[in-house]
Parts: sequence; structure tokens; C-alpha cells
Amino acid sequence: MRLHRLTLTAFGPFAGSHTVDFDELSAAGLFLLHGATGAGKTSVLDGVCFALYGGVPGSRQGNRLRSDHAGQDTLTEVVLDITVGGRRLEITRRPEQPRPKKRGTGFTMEKAVTLLREHTAGQWRALSKSHQEAGEELKQLIGMSREQFCQVVLLPQGEFATFLRATATDRAALLGRLFDTRRFKAVEEWLRAQRRAAEQRVAAGDDELLRLAERMGQAAGDDPHALAGPLPEGVTAGDPELAGHILRWAAVLAATARERADIADLAVTAVEGAHEDARREAEAVRELAVRQRRHAAAERRARDMAGEREARAEEERLLETAERAATVAPALELRERAAARHAAAAAEERAARAALPAEQHEAGAEQLTEYENRLREELGGLAEAGRAEQRAAELDHDRGRVEREAAADGQLIADAAAWLDGWEAERLGHERGVDTAQSAATRAAELSGVLDRARRRLDAARERDAHAAALLAAEDRLRAARDTAADARDHWQDVREARINGIAAELAAQLGPGESCLVCGATEHPHPARPTGRQVGRADEEAAQEAQQRAAAAREAAHQQVVRLTAAHDAALAAAGVEPAPELASAHEALELAYQAAVRAAAELPAARQALDRALAEHARRSAERNEADHRLASLTTRRELLDREHAELTERLARARGAYATVAERRARLAAAAEHAAAAARAARAGQETARALKDADSDLADAAYKAGFDTPEAAAAAVIPRPEHRRLYERAEQWRREEAAVTAELTALDLAEAAALPPADPDAARHAVETATGRLREAAARQSAARTTRDALDRLRAEALTRTRALAPAREEHARLRRLADLATGAGENTLRMELETYVLAARLEQVAAAASVRLHRMSSGRYTLVHTDARASRNVKSGLGLMVVDSWTGTERDTATLSGGETFFASLALALGLADVVTDEAGGARLDTLFIDEGFGSLDEQTLDEVLDVLDGLRERDRAVGIVSHVAELRQRVPAQLQVVKGQRGSALRHRTAGER
Repeated sequence: MRLHRLTLTAFGPFAGSHTVDFDELSAAGLFLLHGATGAGKTSVLDGVCFALYGGVPGSRQGNRLRSDHAGQDTLTEVVLDITVGGRRLEITRRPEQPRPKKRGTGFTMEKAVTLLREHTAGQWRALSKSHQEAGEELKQLIGMSREQFCQVVLLPQGEFATFLRATATDRAALLGRLFDTRRFKAVEEWLRAQRRAAEQRVAAGDDELLRLAERMGQAAGDDPHALAGPLPEGVTAGDPELAGHILRWAAVLAATARERADIADLAVTAVEGAHEDARREAEAVRELAVRQRRHAAAERRARDMAGEREARAEEERLLETAERAATVAPALELRERAAARHAAAAAEERAARAALPAEQHEAGAEQLTEYENRLREELGGLAEAGRAEQRAAELDHDRGRVEREAAADGQLIADAAAWLDGWEAERLGHERGVDTAQSAATRAAELSGVLDRARRRLDAARERDAHAAALLAAEDRLRAARDTAADARDHWQDVREARINGIAAELAAQLGPGESCLVCGATEHPHPARPTGRQVGRADEEAAQEAQQRAAAAREAAHQQVVRLTAAHDAALAAAGVEPAPELASAHEALELAYQAAVRAAAELPAARQALDRALAEHARRSAERNEADHRLASLTTRRELLDREHAELTERLARARGAYATVAERRARLAAAAEHAAAAARAARAGQETARALKDADSDLADAAYKAGFDTPEAAAAAVIPRPEHRRLYERAEQWRREEAAVTAELTALDLAEAAALPPADPDAARHAVETATGRLREAAARQSAARTTRDALDRLRAEALTRTRALAPAREEHARLRRLADLATGAGENTLRMELETYVLAARLEQVAAAASVRLHRMSSGRYTLVHTDARASRNVKSGLGLMVVDSWTGTERDTATLSGGETFFASLALALGLADVVTDEAGGARLDTLFIDEGFGSLDEQTLDEVLDVLDGLRERDRAVGIVSHVAELRQRVPAQLQVVKGQRGSALRHRTAGER
């Protein structure tokens, strides 16, 4: 990577635009960057870093890039011309910054800009305008992150002096950032996580085994230790012997539980036999007691029935009389119903007459009917008045409806008038929208042709540039082909001449003294031809001739390609002109944007026309509604006048028809009610006469029925009648007595009951108590048997589950042991005797390479006295190990700590370390060549001899075609380094001054 040119504008302390020509400064290989404190030497290096990575080194603020000295209209910008990866690139970056608004006052934020161009075929070609794309492209070419670049290309000596004396932890932090060993730290963390996960899995399995052991203890009863003894003390989750202890303990528990279950089975069998004997004995005693109780109950009932014979005879007499009176009961019921109907009719007649006027209380049925007819005739005369009253109500409703419709039409007319007042302005607005869209459509049509011509010209320009590049390459090939053809022709001529000379030498060799020459015929041969080297034959001459012909054909083909490319280039040039393709592309892009804007505006034409059509339709609708409302309002006015006249006429007629009542309907209701009362009274009077005749007939029928049934009077028959439930009760009681008498007789004559009565009294309570005692014993034995079996089954199941879980947990235990060993090894624990983590181990290898590379330069700078070595000795206590640095003093033959070096020795040791680290990081990043380096400060601590040796080492870097820039205040360096870049500080900002090696 080589820097060519850097331009800083309004950047850092530089108010204006300043350019650094690195090609001019690097011509001598070594140049000096100096200036007063705070002038801006570091800002030059910040500009390089900002151009490449879009940011400055981490210890400086990236939000203070803009110069406070710059004018408001001058934008901060950095342009870097660089060659990296064999490609010549130009990077332009502008940070986000405020700028004055183009309109009005105040500022607006200008977005950050990144431009990347490449120099090919004699001209600059744009590559990208994207921050991300340009950043990725540069990072791929440079091969280093920003932090690595700042440590390798911009060597900060102060930091490396600190690094030289730093602890292993601090060295690990810097080396980790430079060599990106995060993947190794990630491996450490992954192993730790895997170990923790494995520990959790094993612990979870052990906890499950302990829970199973606890469940076994619960299943074994109150004292599991009495069955199998306690678990060994100290057995916890994570103990490798935990599973074995639990399985052995579970086996003893299960065996003891099986023995107890067998003993309980035998006990239950014995108790079941005794319980069955007691049950059979109790059943026999209970049956004997039942027979004895039945015989005794039959004797008692026979005695009771003998004392009830008189009462039974009286109930049978009452039942016979009631059965005779039952024949008279229908006539009695008919007479009662006739009397009830007569009484009801009389009450209804009295109630109906109470609603009549006093003069009608004593009137007969015919007179009441005549009174009703007179009322109904009067009611008929008011029917027409009732209809008139309904019409008056309808007129009130119609008048209200007409009023509401008239008010609604009036409001509609007012709304339409308000809307139509703004119609002209709305119509003009819609028409302007249509005109604007039509103009945009016309503009789009015009721009379409212009855009097509611009596109063809841009394509021609790109073809022109491509043909120009191809033409340069073809011309190079043509020159090479011409050189090859000339060389082939010269070679063929040389071969031909050598063959001719060879033929002459052959003829001369055949000549003898006095013999005639076959060529010239002479007999004297003073200077015969001699062989000059290898003999050249016809085949050699033909091969050279064929090579010459092939080269000539290749030259002609190259010439024809140049001719074709020239013609194509000229045609493209004629079509495109001489304007650069980027300018044409910018013009095409502007036209494209204008065309798209016109198309978008023209696309609004249908919507604008539709809006105008809708507005016209709305205008027509509202105008029509207003006209219709005017017509309806006139009609409603006429209708309201007619309704008012009709309502006045009906009001006068109804006043006469109402009389003393509020309404005609009230008067008609009163007359209708009086007519109904008269009709009801007439019906009630006729019903009273009919029920009186029916009661008289019922009395005659009752007297005949009582005589036929053997009763002297109807009253005697009525007294003998008993209610049906009582009759049913007496009948059923008589039947029950007869059945009970037969049953008692059967019980007293039964043989088994008589035999049971002859035996001593049975004692079922004693037998039942014996059964209950035997049942309790059986229940206790069964409970013990069930508990023993439950314990046995539970322990067998839990023991099998523990065995299954132990087998399933075995691979997890093995995996945990393996992961624990690996994690301990990677994290500096366990078998890792050096206590060195994996990331530290990798960094130690890198540090060893850095120390070896640094020692080459340190040995020279210290006149062969010092070299740096890496040490992985284990540190005391908990300090990180593996990243130690020692300095070897060849004068004393001892190794000592780098902190013992003097100030000057520390400077050139840190310089050697920085250069060595730059080499190793460069190799790590892919071996990209670094042709420009900067070294920052520290030279003031060196004596004259050491300064010479350090400059010799830096000259050694120059000898390998590297340019080294020294950033220093040391005045002596201004005498030793002729090529200089001075940063001059001023009140209006800093400035840059160049001085090359040839200037004084």
C-alpha cells in the first residue's frame, strides 16, 4: 500500500484546502513531519485514517473533524490518492456536518458522503457512492481493521513503550484487538458453557436419584433405616459413587419389603377362616330369632283382634247404610247444583240492576230490552260525528307533517345555495389541476425523446471508453507482435546465413591442393571457409522460416484487430462526442429524474379529470335539488291552506256533537256502556226465571229417589251419605281385617315357627359381636397385607426407575468428565500446569513471532547488545501467564525485565517492537505490502550514536522501497532528514509547507 496524495479541506486545524504530495516526500524514502505543538501533525495522520475507514483513531474524537477556522460555506472534505492491492484508487469522504440553508436563515445537516474512484485506462472511473460498499472494498484490499491499521501503519511509540512494560493482561488486550482472537475466547466460553450444561445435567440426574431415594424412604414407612440402614454420610449430588450407594440401599429395602409382604399374606389366610366360621354361626342365630319373633307377634295380634270385634261390627253396619244412600247421591248432587245456579243467577241479576238508573231497578226483562234499544239508536246517531273526530286528528297529523316537510325543503334550499356560492372557485381549481397534468403529459412526451437520445449517447460513450481501453491493449499487443516478428525475421536471416556459411565450410573441407573450386573454379585456395560453430541444416532454416511466418501472421492479426477497434472507437466517438461518460451519465440521470417527475405528474391526469367530473355532477345534483325543493315548497304551502280550512269546518261540527262531554268518542263510550248494562240486566232477569223452574224440578226428583232407597225423607238419605274417601277407607279396613285374620291363623299353625317357639330364646347380639370382632381382625390383617404389598410394589418400581435413570445418566457423567478436562485445559486450570488460557496460548505464539521480528531490528539499533525474547513462565498468585517479555543483554549474558531499560533504550526497543508487530500483523492480514509507514515521537530520548543506528534501521526499510515518515519535534532530525512536511500553526488555522531533498 502506497500513499500518493492527500487533500484536506476544513479538516481539523486546517481552515482551507491543503494538499500533501506523498510521492514527492517519499522520493528520498525518509521524510520528516514536524511542527509546533498543537499545529496539527496528528491531524494529517487522522486524515489518512478517516479517508480509509471513515473514522479517526480511537483515542481522538470523531465528532470534531470539522475545522473551527473554516468558513460556513466551506465543507469538510478529505481526498486520498492511494495504490493498494495493485489498484490506483481515489477516496473522497465528507462527514455529516452543518451547512447554511439555501433558502432562509439557519443551518441544515449535510449527510455524510463517500466516493470511490479507480484510475484505469488513463482516466478515473467511479466505483461506488455507498459508505458500506466502499468500506468493504477498501477493507478487502487493505486486509486490516482500522485498529490494526493505526497500530501497524501509524506506529504510536508511546503506546508501544507502555506495551513493553505492560502486564500480561494489558498485553493480551492489545494483541487480542490486533490479531482478532475472539474466536479462541469464544471457544473458551463455549467449553465453559458446555461444562456448566453438563454439570447441570449430571446434577439434575443426581437430584432425581436423591428424590427417588427420598421417595423410597417415604414408601418404606416411618423408619426406612430399620429396613436397610441409612445412606452413607456426605453422599450428595455430583458424587460419582452416589448411584451405587442408592442402588445398594434400594435393593436391601426391596428385599425386606418382599419378606414382610409374604408374612402378611399368611396372616390374612388364617384370619379369613376364623371370620367365615363366626359369620355362619351368626346367620343361624339370626334366623332362629326371626322365627321366634314371628310366632310371638302372631299370638299378640290374635289377642288384639279378639278385642276389636264390636268396633268391626259397627263399621260394617255404617258401610251397608252408606251403600244404600249412595243410590240417592246423584239426585242430591243435581238438586245442589240447581240451587247453586239459582243463587248465582239472582246475585248476577242484582249486580246488573245496580248499574242501571234508579227508575230501571224494578223493570222487567222486556222493559230492560226496550231501554237498551233506545240507547243504541242514540249511539248510532253519533257514528258520523266519531268519524269526523278521527278526520280532525288526521288533519292535525297532516298539518304537522306538511310543516316539517316545508322546513326540510327550506334547509335544503339554503344548503344548496351555500354550496353553489363557492362553485366557481372550486371549478377553476379542478380545471387548473387538469391543465397542469396535461402539461406534464406533454412534457413527459418531449422528455422521452430527449432521454432516449441521451441514453444512446451514454451507451456510445461507454462503448467509446471500452473501445479506447481495448485499443490501448491491442496497440500494445501490436507493438509486441511487431517486435516478435522483427526478432523472428532477424533470427531466420541469421540461421540462413549460418547455413550458407556452413555449406561453404563443407565445400572447402573437400578441396585438395590443385583441385578446382566447385563455386568459383579456382585451383588455389588461399582462404578456405572454416566452420564457425554448430552446423545448421535445412530443417533448422525451415523451422526459423516457419517461426518468422507465424510471427508475421500474428503481427497482421494484431494489426487487423487494431484497425477494427479503431473503427469501432471512431464510430462510438462520433456518436458520443468527447464528453466524459460520468458527465453524460449525470446528465442522463438528471433527465431521467425530470422524466420520472413529469410521468408522475401526468399520472394524476385521470384523477384530476375524475375530480372535475365529480364536481360537475355534484353541481348539477345540487342545482336540481334546489329547483325540486322550490316546487315542493310551493305545493306544500297550497296543501297547508286547504288543510286549515277543512280543520276549521270539522271543529265547528264536533263542538255540537260533543255536547257536555270532552269528545264525541267519550260520549259514544258512555252510551255504549249504558246499552251494555241494560242488555246484561235483561239477560240476568231471564236467567233468574229459568233457574227457579230448574230448582223446583230437582226437589221433586230427590223425594222420589229417597223413598225408593228406603229412607223416610230426603234429609235422612242425605244424612246417611258419607264422603267417598271415608267410604273407601271403611271398605279397605274391612278387607284388611279379613286378610289379617287369615294371616294370623296361618302363622299360629306353621310347624317351624311352633318348633322355634319351643326352643330357648336366641341371642343375635352376642353372635353379631363375635362376627364384628372377627371382621375387625380380618380388616386389620388385610390393611397390613395391602400396606406391605403397596410398599413392596412401590419399592420395586422405584428401584427399577433408579436403575434406569442411573444407566441413562452414565453417558452424561462421561461427557461431563471429558468436558471438564477440556474446559480446564482451555481456561488454564486442571492439568494445565502453565495456567495459560487458550486465547493467551494463541497470543503467546503471536508474541513470540513479534519478539523474533523485533529482535532483528533491536539487535542492530543497540549495536548487537539487546534482543527480545518471549517467556511463558508461570506468574505468581493469580496473575495471567504466558505473555511475558524479557530483554537479553549480550554484554552480561543475562535476561532481565524490559522495565529495566533506560529511556532511550526503551524508545528503540519499542520502535523495534512496533516494526516487528507491523510485519507480523501484515502477514496475518494476508501479506499485503505496506509501502508507507509513520513513526510518532520518541526520538528526543536517543543519544547521537543511537539516533544514527535507529536512522540506519529506518534507511533499511527505505532500501526495501518503503517510505517512512517520522513525526517528531527533535531539531536534529531537521538537519538529518532533508525531505520535510512542516505544519505551521496560525490564528486562522494551520498550513502545510513541503521541503524536498533538493531544497536548502
